[in-house]
Amino acid sequence: MIVGANGTGKSSIVCAICLGLGGKTAILGRGDKVGLYVKRGCNKGSIEIELYKPRGNLVINREIHVENNQSVWMLNGRHSSQKAVEEEVKALQIQVSNLCQFLPQEKVGEFAKMSKTELLEATEKSVGPPEMYEFHCELKTFRTKERELENVCKEKASALEKFKQRNERNKHDVKRYYEKKRHLDMIEMLEKKKPWVEYETARMELEGVKKEREDAKKQLKTLRESQAPMLKKIQHIDSLRNTARIKEASQKCKQKQDHLDRKHREIEDIKQAFSLKQTEEADRQKRISNTRRMIDDLRAELSNIGDVSDVTPQIDAVNSEIKRIQAEKAEIEGENTDLSREKDNLMAECACKRRTEHGWYIRYTLRWNIYIEPLNGRSRDTYSAIQWLRQNKNLFSGNVYEPMMLVISVRNPEHAKYVENHIPFNDLRAFVFQKREDMEKFMAEVRDKQNLKVNAVFAPDGSGATRIPSRPIESLERFGFFAYLRELFDAPEEVMSYLCNQYKVHDVPVGTDRTKAMIKTVIEEPYLKVLYTAEEKYSLKKSLYSGKISTSNSAVRPSQYLTMAVDAEDKRQKELQIKKSMQAIDSRMSTMRESVLKLDRRDNELKAKKKELSELKGKKRQLEQKISAKQDSLRQMEQGGIDLQKAEEETKTQISAVNSQKVAIVAEFMTHMKVHCTKTMGLTAEKTKLENDCREGSAELRVLEQACAKLDQRKARLLETCKGLMRTAREICKMDPGESAAFCQLPDTLDEIDSMLNEERSRAECFTGLSENVVDEYNKREQEIKNLEKELDDKNKALDTYRRNISEAKERWLNPLKQLVEQINVKFSDFFCSMQCAGEVDLHSENEEEYDKYGIRIRVKFRSNTQLHELTAHHQSGGERSVSTMLYLMALQELNRCPFRVVDEINQGMDPVNERRVFDIVVRTACKETTSQYFFITPKLLQNLQYADEMTVLCVHNGPHMLPPYKWDEKGFIRRCLRRKGKQ
Repeated sequence: MIVGANGTGKSSIVCAICLGLGGKTAILGRGDKVGLYVKRGCNKGSIEIELYKPRGNLVINREIHVENNQSVWMLNGRHSSQKAVEEEVKALQIQVSNLCQFLPQEKVGEFAKMSKTELLEATEKSVGPPEMYEFHCELKTFRTKERELENVCKEKASALEKFKQRNERNKHDVKRYYEKKRHLDMIEMLEKKKPWVEYETARMELEGVKKEREDAKKQLKTLRESQAPMLKKIQHIDSLRNTARIKEASQKCKQKQDHLDRKHREIEDIKQAFSLKQTEEADRQKRISNTRRMIDDLRAELSNIGDVSDVTPQIDAVNSEIKRIQAEKAEIEGENTDLSREKDNLMAECACKRRTEHGWYIRYTLRWNIYIEPLNGRSRDTYSAIQWLRQNKNLFSGNVYEPMMLVISVRNPEHAKYVENHIPFNDLRAFVFQKREDMEKFMAEVRDKQNLKVNAVFAPDGSGATRIPSRPIESLERFGFFAYLRELFDAPEEVMSYLCNQYKVHDVPVGTDRTKAMIKTVIEEPYLKVLYTAEEKYSLKKSLYSGKISTSNSAVRPSQYLTMAVDAEDKRQKELQIKKSMQAIDSRMSTMRESVLKLDRRDNELKAKKKELSELKGKKRQLEQKISAKQDSLRQMEQGGIDLQKAEEETKTQISAVNSQKVAIVAEFMTHMKVHCTKTMGLTAEKTKLENDCREGSAELRVLEQACAKLDQRKARLLETCKGLMRTAREICKMDPGESAAFCQLPDTLDEIDSMLNEERSRAECFTGLSENVVDEYNKREQEIKNLEKELDDKNKALDTYRRNISEAKERWLNPLKQLVEQINVKFSDFFCSMQCAGEVDLHSENEEEYDKYGIRIRVKFRSNTQLHELTAHHQSGGERSVSTMLYLMALQELNRCPFRVVDEINQGMDPVNERRVFDIVVRTACKETTSQYFFITPKLLQNLQYADEMTVLCVHNGPHMLPPYKWDEKGFIRRCLRRKGKQ
């Protein structure tokens, strides 16, 4: 125990312990630089601390230099660094930054201000196992990541559902697009194959001509070989007859014979030409018959469809109806958007209205333009913060109120001056939060990120707005008081609770001129600390030592901000008007939703009907186009016919004319033959016989030669044709390797290809209003859906992993923590019970899954007629807070893992009874052999306290008559004391 009068330097010992163990100056709450802790007038100061260790004590030296605020560290006489010192201190489980272990004088009040969460963490570090706090941090990290993963999973699931819904709506259009594309691809394939079919037809014809030509050449060769012996004999006879006269006569006969042969061949050509015409006409008649049969089949199929002559008007009517429905839907959706926006505005007003029981929002709306603009000029940062808050209220879980001057409604404008004089302007422009975490989030954004200078407060737990005054206002009416300050204005519950707690507006009476006249009597009344007369404010303070009352007064300034009052009936009427408007909007939106559903159903029915009519119309159009194409082909075939009768007559006429010519030639031939025969009868007879034998073969030979020549010409033409068709087919086709299989499945005739082309084109024309962009978006979303599904699956697996980790870490952390808190609660309750009071400690959490919200709750009561109340910086008195803090620290004493603890002047503010009880508990607890060392610093002691042999008392003296340290003789002092004691 360290005892000494104020100012003697007791706290300097505390500061030395903290700074000597590597603690920060912020822990002490005094100077922010270590140089400020050196005695004034000195250039440097030193600290030496010896810490007990089983294997050898640890001596730490720190020398502080004022000039540069630097320190020189030594460990066991060797130079060291601050980091090494901190590691040694940490190894001994010393935490000078933990208020549960080290409580300086300036931090005593902050212990009660610690949140439940902060108290839990300090307790874990102080008395929990080393791994407990680590498990807690691990749990919070896991939970944070779990929340992040949950949010990510929700966002991805929502996005996935939206993509699926959007693709489902476009699925029908995409299906129709691909169906149309299949028809277009088929058209492209048919157009590619058509030149190949044309080429193949010409090539097959060329192959036929080649074969026919080879057969003719073989026959010609055979025929020539069979005539060779007879020709040799004829040549021999000619050589015998080769005299001049015989030769001349023979030459003339031969000329006539050759002429006759030519006429004979001419007749054969005429007959062959007629035969070709007959064959061509027969082929034409066959094609005409086939075409007529196909036309009859198509007409039969068309007749089965029925009379659909009015399909086009029906389709036009359906299109008009669809356009009308779409226009009506667009109009309804536009109106619905306007109504939604209007409803959102009204809902925002209603939300603000529901946050208070006093109808402050209507007043706030009426006064917005009056008060917000002055804020813009006088406190631009507050104005900017209001604008940001209005756009981001959805970020906060609790109620958030704009500056108090905008939410306080003074019932009578004449009373506004009292409210404004009682509440500082900094609080009037402060934002009010229901939850501390909302306030921290708000300040982190507007103060830290946006660098705005604004004020914010959070309402105390529990409803302070219903606090009862110290005495009824009726008991003060004789002095001219007519109301407490709280009764002069309306405000949201949280705002009123804060004002009651901070400025005691529920206990500040407001009086009149009569009060001013009786002021000397009034100030003698108990429980009055602040009061108002008509024009002045009085503050009363009673001295704790002399009991005298000191009074200060000041003039009440005129009101600047809260002068507008709001009529209650006007509030009610406006609320009713908002409610009716909301109901009308809901009714109208419900009606519009039903109308949209009906229009959607009708739109789907019309689209289905349009598709059916379009398909019917397309099929009929296809059949009609086929019939038209066949009829055109039939007309061309019928117009290109050959008149065989006329051709036959012309052939006969030509043959008759040639025969007449042959008769004349024969007559001339006979004349020459008579002359020749007389000369060369024997040779001629033999030659004639041989020539007659050859003549039949010669005619056939000439026919074959002519046929070969024609076939050669035909072959050359077909070859050129094939080459041209081949080039055309290659240019048009440009076929990919994968298309060959589909290519082979197409028809192999031109008629079938033309028919199929007309059919595919007709079908493709039925698909209208389709865009490739819709398909691209559909495919893109399909890929995004696959990616999202994979990502969502991965995130869900990661989420399951985190949940397993959380479950395991929670089991390792929570059960030991509950046991620890229960041990603390047993000690704490026993201590309070020994003081005829009550107290308990429990582990508190609003949601057991929110590990950063776990906290230790201390609840106490000092009077038997009250309930247990949570220890806060506002509810208990200063002495009660000190008692509660001290007993909680003592409850930790036997559980503490640290080697020593320090508490500085915690008994300040305690009444004598509680101070004596607390001192006894401290002595009993701190002097046990199982507990750690305890430093108790106090400036005063009560008489007749109980002490223990295990205590060491250090008395600190200071002053101008103190001996310097080097003159102090401890042994001499003891001798004088003994002599003085012996004389007694």
